[in-house]
Amino acid sequence: MAVQLAGALAEGPSARNHSVMKLFYTSTSPFVRKCLVVAHELGIAERIETEALRPSPTELSPRLSAVNPLNKIPALITEDETVLYDSPVLCEYLTSLVPLQTLLAAAGPRRWTTLRRQALADGILDSAVLVFYERQQRPAPLRWEAWLVGQTRKACQGLDAFELEAPGFGDTVDVGLIALAVTLGWLEFRNVLDDVRSSRPQLFSWYDVFSQRTSMLATLPRA
Repeated sequence: MAVQLAGALAEGPSARNHSVMKLFYTSTSPFVRKCLVVAHELGIAERIETEALRPSPTELSPRLSAVNPLNKIPALITEDETVLYDSPVLCEYLTSLVPLQTLLAAAGPRRWTTLRRQALADGILDSAVLVFYERQQRPAPLRWEAWLVGQTRKACQGLDAFELEAPGFGDTVDVGLIALAVTLGWLEFRNVLDDVRSSRPQLFSWYDVFSQRTSMLATLPRA
């Protein structure tokens, strides 16, 4: 997943501050926000500078393509000029920079629970983002209703699974639950699936507390 930059960017390596990482981002991306929340929780947010880009499924960013050939954010240039993508890889990399961190266990059942929760939260987002683009970018006469229904159902099934797990979250803060909190925040920010809150009281009771963490408040999406 890592590649060397090798002069692909318009600015040469000597133009960058080697004491910081560079994150290519969009302020409304939940996948970017997940990485930034992780950085804040780890206390290393000041080591990341950001560059805003606006890629879309139909309009690629040459600047981003030079870093990530998939033209997707987030992408990160590390302090040693290595390029990393996508968000699960970035989160694992960021946790590797902080000894004795507790956001991602090195081994054992807790690690696999954290990674599973991250995968489920990211999967909910994947489906919801597809619904968002289908509604926002595809002309109304061409929208595929069965596709919208199917993707919505998958996202809602994921949320229902988290509703059952929520009583066991307690005060845990890890990459999986950060991914979940960011997902819930984006769903309400975009209102993609309509009302996701009322039928999941335990999940949103947890979220309402978690969303007040300093790391979450510092990374609120802005349209």
